Amino acid sequence: MPNTSFDYKSFLKTLTNQAGVYQMFDKQSEVIYVGKAKDLKKRVSSYFRDTVTNAKTLALVANIFKIEVTVTHTETEALILENNLIKSLLPKYNVLLRDDKSYPYIMVTDHKHPRLTIHRGARKAKGHYYGPYPSAGAVRESLRVMQKLFPVRQCEDAYYRARSRPCLQYQLKRCSAPCIEGLVSDDEYSQQVDLVKLFLSGKNNQVNQTLVNKMEQASQSLEFESAAKYRDQIAALNKVQEQQWVSGDHQELDILGFAMQHGIACVFALFIRDGKVLGSKAYFPKIPANADRTEVLTSFVAQFYISTASARQPGSEVILSEAIDEQAGLEQAISDSHDRKIKLSVPSRGEKARYKALADTNAKTAVETKLNQSLSMANRFELLDEVIELGRPIQRIECFDISHTMGQQTTASCVVFNREGPYKQDYRRYNIEGITPGDDYAAMAQALERRFKNAKEDEKIPDVLLIDGGKGQLSQAEAFFNDWQYKMPFLIGVAKGTSRKPGLETLILPGSHETIELDANSPALHLIQHVRDESHRFAITGHRARRHKVKTTSSLEDIPGVGAKRRQALLKHMGGLQGLKQASVEEIARIPGISNKVAQIVFDHLHDKAD
Repeated sequence: MPNTSFDYKSFLKTLTNQAGVYQMFDKQSEVIYVGKAKDLKKRVSSYFRDTVTNAKTLALVANIFKIEVTVTHTETEALILENNLIKSLLPKYNVLLRDDKSYPYIMVTDHKHPRLTIHRGARKAKGHYYGPYPSAGAVRESLRVMQKLFPVRQCEDAYYRARSRPCLQYQLKRCSAPCIEGLVSDDEYSQQVDLVKLFLSGKNNQVNQTLVNKMEQASQSLEFESAAKYRDQIAALNKVQEQQWVSGDHQELDILGFAMQHGIACVFALFIRDGKVLGSKAYFPKIPANADRTEVLTSFVAQFYISTASARQPGSEVILSEAIDEQAGLEQAISDSHDRKIKLSVPSRGEKARYKALADTNAKTAVETKLNQSLSMANRFELLDEVIELGRPIQRIECFDISHTMGQQTTASCVVFNREGPYKQDYRRYNIEGITPGDDYAAMAQALERRFKNAKEDEKIPDVLLIDGGKGQLSQAEAFFNDWQYKMPFLIGVAKGTSRKPGLETLILPGSHETIELDANSPALHLIQHVRDESHRFAITGHRARRHKVKTTSSLEDIPGVGAKRRQALLKHMGGLQGLKQASVEEIARIPGISNKVAQIVFDHLHDKAD
């Protein structure tokens, strides 16, 4: 009989035989598993049979407190609902695909002089979108390639409008400088934009033929300089085609290689569009203990392709490493989700099988690399256990760091490591406010207060807390924990040596402030350096983002009573901020929507700022 306090017999008596989705809850009313079924009664009953021996299922059943079901019209509807619930609830016993960001596109904007740029998120702005691409890196690489092929601008609109002379990209022949009148005609620029659109649509032969025709026309008109430009453009295009072309005739394929070892699974995705390799990426879904290969790959395919804003647009055929559960039903669900026919297949021979073997090899290599990194991390933790001697294995390390520029835009970071490495979902940044600029001690005190003000669960309190700094910073942390009533983290100050070179760090222990100097080759020291450097990187990134935001914020945003529409009207009618600063109160008051009172406030604010 299953080990559970849930009265499953009474529940099963009234359960329907229709298709639907079931959610299993624990005593804390948290969803621990979401599943779908063609026959709900038959599927849910299978969890409570005496013959169940799977360790994962037994652990799941032991934690069930209640079950809720949602009936659907079809199994396909159930599959889509299941996928949405898994992504929103993240149940602990489901296979979870963590990489859930929206995929990036290349966008050609709808301006007088269109811009080539990367776009992520809802496609609301007017323009042409191409993709999606597997990663931002793939988009940036494509933009670099096109910058060499087509002299179309990629600069920000604000930069484009502010130009009074050509920038470096013009000198490098990577932009025709439409920002400067007379360097390129609107018609000539539009022709290059049209070529970009053809290129991004995969019509490379048409692009090539267009350029050949233009080169011949220029040559016949004795415009040899223009002909040479087209010749160079054709040569660059041919070179790119050689680098990107796949040896085969398949125009639209996704190939999903798969490998799984020692609790780590990897799906290596290779994307082919219009006969070219669009990109590739390795995905590492979080998998519960004792999950089998088929379950992992099935869950990945469903979450990767079905019915969310971030779901990937599949190729017309998806090549799988191996057969998955209910492949026909999943194929139909993916097709319905994208309103076109999508085929799932597991080829055994031919060119597609070679693609599959290549993706499988990459997946296996990625898993082995991750395993080696995990083993190295575990070894470092074991050696740090010996150095610190807490009497228990260190499970969680946190590190704080402070970053600012001359005391401005102070940012504190908190990074987290467990025995597998960085635990990024628990990383935190804190924007420090209300302190004396440059007071790192006060910044550290505020960061600790905000991090631990609600920390009462032992698993969220670190075993070791690293403070990047000397005795002063460590003392600040000790003062914070003086009246601490919960699990006490072991504090360690990490002070750089006099030369500030890696390997010369000194560890400062709490209380006595005794110092420990580890050998520069010690894996324990390497772990501390890794955590400290990651904290520093995370703090610097946050600080730079704040600093950039301040630099790009309009000075008009500080004026009371002047909202977004009024700011837009002021800048539009005065030709920008410089024109507004030179305007009188009377001139400002003539702007529609600006009263004499508001005009005076704007004038006073701008001239006070100038002074």
